[in-house]
Amino acid sequence: MAMGKILSSGPILLFLLYLVGLVSLPADAAVKRYQFDVLVKNVSRLCHAKPIVTVNGMFPGPTIYARDGDRVVINVTNYAQYNMSIHWHGLKQLRNGWADGPAYITQCPIQNGHSYTYDFNVTGQRGTLWWHAHIFWLRATVYGAIAIMPKQGTPFPFPQPYRETNIVLGEWWNNDVEEVVKQGNKLGLPPNTSDAHTINGKPGPLFQCSEKHTFAMEVEQGKTYLLRIINAALNDELFFAVAGHNMTVVEIDAVYTKPFTTQAILIAPGQTTNVLVQANQAPGRYFMAARPFMDAPLTVDNKTATAILQYKGIPNTILPILPKLPLPNDTAFALSYNAKLRSLDSPLYPANVPLKVDRRLFYTIGLGINPCPTCLNGTRLTASLNNITFVMPHIGLLQAHYLNIKGVYTADFPDRPPQPFNYTGAPLTANLGTTLGTRLSKIAFNSTVELVLQDTNLLTVESHPFHLHGYNFF
Repeated sequence: MAMGKILSSGPILLFLLYLVGLVSLPADAAVKRYQFDVLVKNVSRLCHAKPIVTVNGMFPGPTIYARDGDRVVINVTNYAQYNMSIHWHGLKQLRNGWADGPAYITQCPIQNGHSYTYDFNVTGQRGTLWWHAHIFWLRATVYGAIAIMPKQGTPFPFPQPYRETNIVLGEWWNNDVEEVVKQGNKLGLPPNTSDAHTINGKPGPLFQCSEKHTFAMEVEQGKTYLLRIINAALNDELFFAVAGHNMTVVEIDAVYTKPFTTQAILIAPGQTTNVLVQANQAPGRYFMAARPFMDAPLTVDNKTATAILQYKGIPNTILPILPKLPLPNDTAFALSYNAKLRSLDSPLYPANVPLKVDRRLFYTIGLGINPCPTCLNGTRLTASLNNITFVMPHIGLLQAHYLNIKGVYTADFPDRPPQPFNYTGAPLTANLGTTLGTRLSKIAFNSTVELVLQDTNLLTVESHPFHLHGYNFF
C-alpha cells in the first residue's frame, strides 16, 4: 500500500515481530544477488546542475528482477557523505524484520564507507514494487523498481504482453533536497515544493533545457505492452495518462486486480500500478503525462511531466499529442477510479479475508501545531496519529527490542484516540498541540488486526495514503 504523506516529523507505526530467520526456499527458487553502491553524481535538469545521491550512478536506480519464491541478496555499500538505509517497499518481510530497511526503526543507518547486506525471500507476491532510501529526504533521488515475475510455468492472469517498461514518476528540486527539508524544519513549515515532476528521472520537453531530458518508449503497431508504473514522488498523488490510448489496470501493489479499462489512472505516493496498453492507434508520437491531483488547499508542484510513446518508424520531428488528464481537483474521477479497484479473487489468487478479528485499532490522522521558539511564529506544523507525533530514536527500535535495551521506546501506543471528537466537522483550530513520543503498538504474533484509519479536519483535510511495512492490507 502507499506510503503516508511527508509533512514534518510524522508518526510511524511499528509492529514488532520475533525473528526466527529466513524460511526455507522451495526447490525451484533462485538466489538473485545485487551490489548497490551509494554514490554522489552530478546531474543536470531544468538548466541546473547539482550533485545528487544515487545507486550505482543511476537516476532512477537499477531495477531488481525476481520471481515469486526467489531469495534476493543485496549488498549496499555507502560511499556518500550521508548515512543511508534502503527499504524494499511493499515486500512481505515474514519474520525477517532486519531486512526491511527504515533507519532507526529496523536498523541503524549504513555509515560512510560501510556496507550492509539485505537478505529476504519473495513470498506469494507477483507484480511491481519498488525500493527507496528510508532516511531523511534522500529517497528524492535514491529509488528504483522491483519487478516480480510469477513462478516459472505460471502465466499472468491477463494477456501476455509483448514487452514491459518501467514508468517511475518522481520529483526534481533545483536545490539540495536535504537543505530544503532542513529549511522547512527550521521555519516550522512544510518544505518547499519541487521544481518539476519527472518520468524515469526526466521532466520532459514542457520544461526549459529538457528536450534531451525526455524518456521515450518505442512501440510496434498492434502489440500490447505492460507498463509498471510507480509513484516515487515524496508527497503528490498523480494522474497519469497516455494520449489516445486506453489503459487496462491489472495489478496494484503486487496484487492482481479485476481488470478494468480507463483513460487515466490515479496513483498515490509509494503506490504501484500495472497497466496494459495496446498500440492500436495511428502510428505517431503520443505524450505520456503525469500531474498532481490537488484534493486539499495545500501548495503542491502543479507542473506536468511528460514522456513519449513513439511508434516504430515514426521520425522524431513529428510533434507529440498531449493526453486529456483529469482536472487537478477532479474528486469525482478520483472516487470513481478508486471504487473500481478490486482484488482479482480467482481460484488461483483468492482473497482470503479473515473472518475473525483478534484486535481492533482506531487511528485518527491529522495535523497539529506545537511550540517551537526558533520557528517562524514560534510554532511548528506536525503530523500525528491519535494525537501523538513520533519522535525518531537514536538506535534501531528492532535492535532495542531484540537486545532488551531500556529507555528507547514505550509499548503503549493507544488503540483509540485519547478523546473522541467530530473528526470531519468544520476545520478545527482549538487544542492543536500534539503529544511527542516514541510509542509503539505491540501486536501478538499471528494476530488478525482490524485497523480503522480516520482522517480529520484538523487545520484542513487531505488524502493520507498508508503503507504497512512488511504486510498487505485486505
